[in-house]
Amino acid sequence: MAMTRLHGRGRALLLVGLLLLALIAGFGSLLLGAVALPLPHIVAAMTGHGDSITHTILFDLRIPRTLLGLAVGAMLGLSGASLQGYLRNPLAEPSVLGTSSAAALGAVGALYFGFAQLHPLMLPAMAIGSACLSLVLLFFLAGRSESSLTLILAGIAVATLAQAGISLALNLSPNPFAAMEIMTWLLGSLENRSFDHLWIALPCIAVGMLLLIWDGRALDALTLGEDGATALGVDLRRTRLRLMLGTAIGVGGAVAVSGTIGFIGLIVPHLIRPLTDRSPSAILLPAALGGAALLTLSDIAVRLIPTTNELKLGVVTAFLGIPIFLLHLLRERRLW
Repeated sequence: MAMTRLHGRGRALLLVGLLLLALIAGFGSLLLGAVALPLPHIVAAMTGHGDSITHTILFDLRIPRTLLGLAVGAMLGLSGASLQGYLRNPLAEPSVLGTSSAAALGAVGALYFGFAQLHPLMLPAMAIGSACLSLVLLFFLAGRSESSLTLILAGIAVATLAQAGISLALNLSPNPFAAMEIMTWLLGSLENRSFDHLWIALPCIAVGMLLLIWDGRALDALTLGEDGATALGVDLRRTRLRLMLGTAIGVGGAVAVSGTIGFIGLIVPHLIRPLTDRSPSAILLPAALGGAALLTLSDIAVRLIPTTNELKLGVVTAFLGIPIFLLHLLRERRLW
């Protein structure tokens, strides 16, 4: 009983600490940028007494960008933790199942064929639709097998097909400007995002996160293997369906507004795991908060690093993720 109480207290402290870190990152995102906004100016703008320039920067640029950074980061961190628990593979993230690549292919299709110019909803709708269609193909390729290895192999096939489609769109772009537009989007960014983008992404991210958190106990049971989980009463088919739907809807909505952002879903669970009892369910909420904080801090770095053109967020997360991942790799090699 005392040990359970101790673990519960440690988990609560971890969640509170990560929540504070995410809030600090969000607050810093409002303050910092190409134009620094002093706290008194922000307070004045919030209360309706600020100048028009501060009001425009805060409400048209900073607030939606900050909220999107927190939401997208939370979705990517949670999906990475869920997939690593379900597949029992430390390298699992949304791209392993082809979800990210399929969503990116749908968005690229909207840009390539000009649908994105018809209505602002076309690009996210095609990204989410493409991610959901990738599920149909994934289940078709995986068949009735409940093996995680089969699902990974099917996901690699889906991801490869989606990447081939993206490469084809780039290859057949009618002019360099169209190719540049696609490439710029693929690099990932939260620049110039508005509340319209936020309202598009938030419902998808909320549904996706709810579906992923639903199966925390099932992920714990899966540490005993498929047969062990079944013996404990876990319905593997329903668990897989919820997990795949949550990943497709949530990541599809995130990718639709942010572009392709890598490494968050891969790295955050590895950073969080040593601070928990290492059970999959214990990592889910901390990974969501950690992902929100890490992506928002990365977006602050994007704005503060002096460059001629603003760096793309996907580039910064890649450079941030690689050394962290290599440190964990070296540590695991010592354990081997």
